[in-house]
Formats: sequence, C-alpha cells, structure tokens
Amino acid sequence: MTSTEDVASAGAGAPRRRATLAAVAAEAGVSLPTVSKVVNGRPDVAPETRARVERLLGELDYRRPGVHGARRGRRSGLIDLIFNGLDSPWAVEILRGVEDWSAVHATGVAVSAVRHGSARPASWTSALASHDTEGVILVTSELTAPQLEQLRGEGIPLVVVDPVILPDADLPSVGTTNWAGGLAATDHLASLGHQRIAAIAGPPDYLCSRARLDGYRSALDRARVPFRPEYVRHGDFQHEGGFAGGRELLGLPEPPTAIFAGNDQQALGVYEAARQLGLRVPQDLSIVGFDDLPVARWVSPPLTTVRQPLAEMGRTAAAMLGDLIEGKPLRTRRVELSTELILRESTSSPVR
Repeated sequence: MTSTEDVASAGAGAPRRRATLAAVAAEAGVSLPTVSKVVNGRPDVAPETRARVERLLGELDYRRPGVHGARRGRRSGLIDLIFNGLDSPWAVEILRGVEDWSAVHATGVAVSAVRHGSARPASWTSALASHDTEGVILVTSELTAPQLEQLRGEGIPLVVVDPVILPDADLPSVGTTNWAGGLAATDHLASLGHQRIAAIAGPPDYLCSRARLDGYRSALDRARVPFRPEYVRHGDFQHEGGFAGGRELLGLPEPPTAIFAGNDQQALGVYEAARQLGLRVPQDLSIVGFDDLPVARWVSPPLTTVRQPLAEMGRTAAAMLGDLIEGKPLRTRRVELSTELILRESTSSPVR
C-alpha cells in the first residue's frame, strides 16, 4: 500500500498533487462512501474509523469543499446544473428555481446537457473537475457508479433532482410525490364516471414514470375500475410520445374515454392525436397531464393537470447544495415536494 508520505509528497521537489477521497480511502483501508460520510459530517461512522479517516484527511491535506474546508481561498463562485436534455420547458422551470437561489447567493450557474451512452461514461465528470466547480445539480439523468465515484473522489458536492433510478440513501435528492399525483389524476377521471381510463406513462425505467403509473393503478383499484393492460402505453415524455400513444389507444376496438398522460408534453401530443381523428376534448375524450407547465393554461381547452412545483424543486436543490458547499449538515437527504391536481377544462363526464 502507498504510504502517507508517498501520497503527500510524491518525492522531493515534485509538484504536490491534490489528495482525493479515493486516496484517503485506500490509505485508511475503508470504502469511498465511508470517507464521504466523514467529510460530510454524517454520524453513522464508527468513532475509531472516523478518527483514522480524519487523521489521514489532515496528513494528506485533503481540501474539503466549502468555506470551512480547504476550498477556502479558491472559491470559484460557480455551480453546475446538468440536464439530460435542454429541449423541454420543464428544464426551464427547474433552471428558474436554481437561478432564484443563485441570484441571492451571488453564485454563477453553468448549464449543460449530457447524453448517455456506453462510451466514456465519466467524461462529463472529468470536465467538471477541470473547471473547478463548487458543486453539481444533476436533473433527471442517470448517474453511473464510475461517475459518482469520480465526483466523490474529487470532493465535489452533488444533489440529484428527479432521479431516474432510486438514489443511494447517502445521495441528496429532490423529487415530488409522483405516486400521489398519478393517484389524484386518475381519481378525478374515475369520479367523473369514466370506466375506460388509459395511461401514457413515460419511459418505463424512470422512477417518476413508474411511480405515476403505480398511482394510476391504485386509483383504478380504489374506484373498482378494471385495469386493462391494453390501455397502458409508454412514451418518451415528449409530444411525439403522447401523439403516438394517443393514436394507438384511440384506434383500439374499444377506445378509452379518458387518458392520463405522464406529463404535459405527452398530453398535448394526445390533443393532436384526438384532433386528427375528429374527436373533441373533453366531449369525446378527457385528458389529464402532469407538470402544469405554463402552456397548460393557454392551450384550448386549458389542460387539467397535476402541478409539481418545478421551480421550487430547483430552489430546494440549490439550497441543499449550498449547505453542502458550506460544510453544513443537511436536515434530510431526501426531499419530496407535494403535487396538486389543477382542474381546468380538458375533463368532463363521458358521453352516455
């Protein structure tokens, strides 16, 4: 094993390399998450292990994030906000919330998008380390194990918004009550008397998509409306996915009289599918969306939808990241903000 002196000095006259969490973990003989817990002040570490790690952090001159650690004196005043795509008004609302926080705290926000694939899985995390970001907010993007390890190894604080998969319990995250939102949307349609209620969920591997679909199924059970597998489609959270799913559902021998779309963009795609088939909303087809994007109240008819507080999600994530940068302990690692059903004119009782 490399000695402390070797890591710290790397030879007389050699330029000093920044110690990483990975180096500290290797020297201490513990896992990387354990070192991360010590750095972030988590209590669930054995006292003797904490003492050993703290000693090595000092000996290796590890530079902790925040004004209370070794990033002091070299604050960049910059955080990174990373999306898996910037082609959605949904992303704009998240950005609005982050910018609200950053304006108050005199912090710059670098916005970028990443596309996922097997090639160079940690390339964007390398770029973050190179421009000395103070922290990262990752929105609806999958975080691979190598990427997370690299961020932790560089000591870069991270908060995830609307995680694609269930996040590690140690990873701070912000989401909304997706299951309750799916339940409320479908409850509303059932209360209007609809029996043929379909759903166009988002991608099946997305945590939020699965939760909304589970809420839909729970509402059907509660209303004693039979679940029909042929009434479920998976889209892409884009207009095209809603349009394609809507065409398929409305082309069934016994088409639905109501559709719960997994988000507002898919709901607008269903609007177009209905229009092309000569169907009226809501007289012939009731539609409920999810998000309450600004456009929802301006389409014709105005869209009944489930509001999730997108800007508040951005502000909350930024505030959590700010605490991490400052070295403050988080009150909770997982925040779920409440959703709310917003009734407009795209739903009505089915025609008898």
